[in-house]
Amino acid sequence: MSDPDPKFCNIAIVDDDEAVRVGLRSLLRSYGYAANAYDSALALLASGALGDYHCVITDLQMPGMSGIELLEQLRRSGNPLPLILMTAFPEANLCKRALQGGASCFLSKPFEANELLRCLNQASGSFPTHAEE
Repeated sequence: MSDPDPKFCNIAIVDDDEAVRVGLRSLLRSYGYAANAYDSALALLASGALGDYHCVITDLQMPGMSGIELLEQLRRSGNPLPLILMTAFPEANLCKRALQGGASCFLSKPFEANELLRCLNQASGSFPTHAEE
């Protein structure tokens, strides 16, 4: 399996758990990806940097705005940014809702690095075109 070229991938990580943000950011950087972390979906949206990212990896359950609510807001606004949802509490109905809503992938925590890379590879087919500028 070929992974998306890290030099063209800028990834936003959204999770209310600092340890998850730090660990995931370190993991992605160890594979050569650029990654920035946010403690909430609202923080990501308020940053004004959404257009700088090629993919969002977000937790499902967070205070303020859930990962699915973030996905739904992006799709309502016409933003096709690939979004990977992750959760420690996988429920079939939530997975189905996320994938039907346009999520690129759904990960159950804890997950292996190769599962995340598989999801990035799957999402890379819909990375925004500015990824190759």
